[in-house]
Amino acid sequence: MEKYRNSPLPESLSPIVSQLVQGVLKIDNLKTKHDTLQEAQNIRNMLFALTDDIRVIFIKLAEKLHALRVMDSSPDDKRKVAARECLEIYAPIANRLGISWIKNELEDLSLKFINRETYQQIKDLISEKRDQRKELLEFVQEIIRSEAAAAGIKITVQTRAKHFYSVYMKMRKRGISAEKIYDLSGIRIICNSIENCYTLLGIVHLLWKPLDGCFKDYIVMPKPNGYQSLHTSVMLDDVGKPLEIQIRTEEMHQIAENGIASHWLYKKGSGSSLDEAIPAQNSNISGTWLQDIKRGILRSHVYVFTPQGKVIKLPAGATPIDFAYHIHSAVGEHCIGAKANGRIIPLNSQLKTAQVLEILTSSSAHPHLNWLQMAKSAKTRSKIRAWFKKYDESHNTEKTADKKKPVNTEQTFISVIPETESTIQRVIQPQISTLKVRIGEEKNLMFRFARCCNPMIGDSIIGYVSRGRGIIIHRKNCPNFANNPEVEFRKIEAEWDYVDSALIRHFSIEAKYSPNLFSEIEGAIRKQQGHIIEGRLEETDNNRLSGTFILQLKNSGNLKMILKSIRGIPGIVKVKILNADI
Repeated sequence: MEKYRNSPLPESLSPIVSQLVQGVLKIDNLKTKHDTLQEAQNIRNMLFALTDDIRVIFIKLAEKLHALRVMDSSPDDKRKVAARECLEIYAPIANRLGISWIKNELEDLSLKFINRETYQQIKDLISEKRDQRKELLEFVQEIIRSEAAAAGIKITVQTRAKHFYSVYMKMRKRGISAEKIYDLSGIRIICNSIENCYTLLGIVHLLWKPLDGCFKDYIVMPKPNGYQSLHTSVMLDDVGKPLEIQIRTEEMHQIAENGIASHWLYKKGSGSSLDEAIPAQNSNISGTWLQDIKRGILRSHVYVFTPQGKVIKLPAGATPIDFAYHIHSAVGEHCIGAKANGRIIPLNSQLKTAQVLEILTSSSAHPHLNWLQMAKSAKTRSKIRAWFKKYDESHNTEKTADKKKPVNTEQTFISVIPETESTIQRVIQPQISTLKVRIGEEKNLMFRFARCCNPMIGDSIIGYVSRGRGIIIHRKNCPNFANNPEVEFRKIEAEWDYVDSALIRHFSIEAKYSPNLFSEIEGAIRKQQGHIIEGRLEETDNNRLSGTFILQLKNSGNLKMILKSIRGIPGIVKVKILNADI
């Protein structure tokens, strides 16, 4: 597999093998570094979600097992990283698929590299008592065979030693040393029918006293991975030691050892062709099993990537708003747009598993009330409400959120982001615009005003679909727009969403330089129940500030009070509205 990772697949590979190799290479790109067990579980779920053929996971498990087997000579830190990955990601996957022998060996080898001292202690203890246990187990096997023959039941009896990691976990759970664990081995009885399983259980309980609370019926209640068996623990009167006994049919035994792989029909005596050695996936039980696993994983959650490859688990139906707030409250509060797999998507679009999400932010952005309707997560909505409660008490977010009215999909409007100013000028605290622009039925896309023509409310406007920067809004008569060679392919109709024009005012300001002037202007406007829908301040050559603002009034009578408040700010030199000095 290694030789295919950095080179094209040879044409000599059959379509089936090529498909499997591509599947393995696809999940190779999944970053498995994690800090918590929850993150490890998210990675496991994403691995299943990315897989369309269960054989890809079989190959990956075999690859990881082989890597651990030959890692003795590798540096200690490398061994520990690989062992922890296998212990917390791939061993649970093998267990989920019911392949117990791979799970057990992955766990034992991982323990060896992570905690070599404990591993060696358990290994030595099991070796020391091997002869003693062998004699006892042979005695028990003979009794069971004799009683089963008397009952007319044909059986196979096996002895099994607990694998090292299970002993280690028992030590941790009970808080005891390895020397105090006595049930290091067990007996497995294999028969030919479920009825005989229960008959043999009765025989065992007549021979030895069962221990309270140690009987488990996995035949009636199978494990999620399909495992079925009867488990019981008895006290051997002659030696005063407990013994675990498992009873199952031959079919159950095959599933217990090989899990889902036991359902695959391998062709005996086939040649060297991998196509023949690996059966084609069809509508058999193994294909159904993978789909069942994926449905269980994706029924209530979606799993998406950050740009750094970290897997994020979100509730089904989550939107980019939920993702942004999951990353951090500050990211959510300053969100202005989102990309999925490199393409801009609406903020209220439902996320899909395996998407790579990127959140676009601005330091001057803030939450909007309609985010409460877009957010799926209660935690996200709670954070949005908290922001409004702290910074904007004029909005009753409780009533807005609880009504949960659907967003109007025909005329949903988004924040417009002013284009970046020339590097010669320095923008002081640029304010995110909430001017509303409608683009047909599109909603929550990212828009920017073109600085070449600086469109204002009332101008005829048109959109230009840029590469990677969303839609740029120009005046229709903008010469730069008209001279763009790709304009015919990238233009898109746009129009203002007019609120009551009597309540919209556009004015300019000149003032002495002050780093906090924008905040003071915004505070003066809010004090009189006004709202800035666009604002910009720039530093001029004579150490002054000049800027333009578009203001929305609650009612027309508020204008004089707002202008009076603005003129009362220290450093304000001039306020001009609609080309008339005030």
